[in-house]
Amino acid sequence: MTDSPADATPYEVLGVAATVDDDELRRAYRRAARETHPDLGGDPQRFRALQTAWERVGTPGARRAYDTGAARSTESAFAPSGSSVWRSDAGRSAYAPPAGRRDSRPRARSFGHPGGRSREVFLAAEREWVGLGDPIEDPYDPALVRSAPRAIRRLLGEALAEEATALIVGDMGIGVTVWHDIDAGPEGKLDHAVLAPSGLWALESIDWGGPVELERGEITGQTLLPGERPVKELVRAARVVTKQTRVRFTGRILVVPDTAIEDDVQVVGNPKKPVALIVKRRSLAIVLNGGYGPDRGAVDVFEVRARLQETVRFV
Repeated sequence: MTDSPADATPYEVLGVAATVDDDELRRAYRRAARETHPDLGGDPQRFRALQTAWERVGTPGARRAYDTGAARSTESAFAPSGSSVWRSDAGRSAYAPPAGRRDSRPRARSFGHPGGRSREVFLAAEREWVGLGDPIEDPYDPALVRSAPRAIRRLLGEALAEEATALIVGDMGIGVTVWHDIDAGPEGKLDHAVLAPSGLWALESIDWGGPVELERGEITGQTLLPGERPVKELVRAARVVTKQTRVRFTGRILVVPDTAIEDDVQVVGNPKKPVALIVKRRSLAIVLNGGYGPDRGAVDVFEVRARLQETVRFV
């Protein structure tokens, strides 16, 4: 369990409402511990998640800190590639939009608003959940976010995932150009198009709040929505953008949290000509710099950049 809003809350892991008293919470923990303990035939992964949940809400002090939004994993204060919540700005909610950069290092050329549409969808869903007309002092207040239904929290998780990818790509320097939130017509949007030394890549940044697997050319997992087909959706969005811009993508990448998959890179389809790559955030820059897989051929950077600048549309 990380600090991603898409993750199950400790109460969801324990299988109780956030409003139960401490005695009921303790009984739920003991019951779940018996069911999941590896020595009793339980699932080790579920048992570890249970222990993490109990650490967060198992004592009155810890529970109070979590419920008020004061408790945050130290993971969020370190490398941005591993967690959805990658900001550590003093005095700011980890869920708030990113503040402007203060350093003067050369950055990648960037166009569009990473995570912008996903945040709009999240804010609209949160407003409907709270109640239209009811005031929301801070929509990114951790206590409010953690109390929202998981489907709403996942919308914010998607925005944070897109912003985390934007930060990684931005740090690759001026030799890289990236377009965010590209209009993909009936397929919605393409999160990012990245023009890097290895070619032009179509990227989707996703956080399902849990581990996933690759089965028969598609991503599966308990936390995916019914009917969700991430690989197929990325392929379709990339095709629409290619048709609009007349620029062909070198490849397609699904960028996922480091905890979502076991290997740094997983190939969908034929390794020599993959349908897509599933890449951990910590390995994204390596892949974009050409550090993985066969040589895909040279790309006329100036021509591709000019074509996209003339034709790309944003949502």
